[in-house]
Amino acid sequence: MKKLIITGDDFGLALPVNEAIEEAHVNGILTAASLMVGARAAADAVERAHRLPSLGVGLHLVLVEGLPILPPESIPDLIGSDGEFSSHRVRAGINFFFKPGVRRQLAAEIRSQFQAFRTTNLPLDHVNSHNHMHLHPTVLSIILKVGKEFGLKTIRVPYEPLLPSWLASRKGLFRKLVSWLFLSPWIFLLHRRLRRAQLRSNKFVFGMNDSGNMQLLHLLRFLHCLPEGVSEIYFHPATRRCPEIERTMPDYHHEAELEALTSPVTRQTLSSLGIEKITFSDLWKAK
Repeated sequence: MKKLIITGDDFGLALPVNEAIEEAHVNGILTAASLMVGARAAADAVERAHRLPSLGVGLHLVLVEGLPILPPESIPDLIGSDGEFSSHRVRAGINFFFKPGVRRQLAAEIRSQFQAFRTTNLPLDHVNSHNHMHLHPTVLSIILKVGKEFGLKTIRVPYEPLLPSWLASRKGLFRKLVSWLFLSPWIFLLHRRLRRAQLRSNKFVFGMNDSGNMQLLHLLRFLHCLPEGVSEIYFHPATRRCPEIERTMPDYHHEAELEALTSPVTRQTLSSLGIEKITFSDLWKAK
C-alpha cells in the first residue's frame, strides 16, 4: 500500500506562503504544513490553520537561518548581531555538540518553540526542522526529551531513497549519490532512536534533493516512482515572490509548486495510482 503525506514547509514565513498553503489544502492535495512559530507571519498562519481542521499542522523547528522565540540576551551564542540564527550550519552543529553553554541555550530555545506551538491550540501533527537539523544527535536528543512533555508522536525522517529519486528526475545522479551516502548512517541512527522512543515516522521523503523544484512534471514522475509504504513529499509553495523568499530561497519555483499542488492532473494521477493521502497523525491514530 502506498501512502503519501504532502507537506508545505515554512508555514508562517510570509503571507504569500500562508496563502499558498491554504489554497493548496482547500483546492489541492496538500495534507500537512510545518509551522515556523517564530516567523513574522506565524499569527496569520495559525489563524488560517484554525479554519482548516483537516490540515495536519506540525512544528518546523528553526535553529539556523531564521528568527528565535527567546530574546537575544537569553541565547547570545545562537544568534548574530542581526538577532537571527546563524546561516553557517556546520559551525552551528559543531557548537551544538562541543559547547555545554550552547547546548543549554539550544535546549531552552527548542522548549520555547514547543511551548509557542502549544499556545496556538493546534493539535501537534508532527515535528521536523529547518534544514533537517534534527539529524544532529544533540538536537535530536533535546527534541526527544522535550517532545514528551508536549505530546510528540511523529517526526519527519529526511531519507530520500537513491533509485526512485534518480528515476524521477534522471539527473544529478552523482550529487544524489553523495547525499545518500553521507546521510544514510545518520538516518539509520535516527530510525533506531525513534523506535526506542516509540515514535512514528514516514519511511521515505521526496523533495529534498529537488527542493524548490517540485513542479508539475517533476511531481508526476515522483508519484509514478513512489515506493510501497509511507512517503512524504514536501514543498515550498507561495502565491507570489516576497522579500522573505528572495532572501533565503531566490532560486525556488514557489508559484510553480503551488500550481503542481492544485492541478487536476495531480489529483487524477494520485487516484489512478491508488495512492492514499494521509497526515502524520494518521500514523499513530491507526495503531
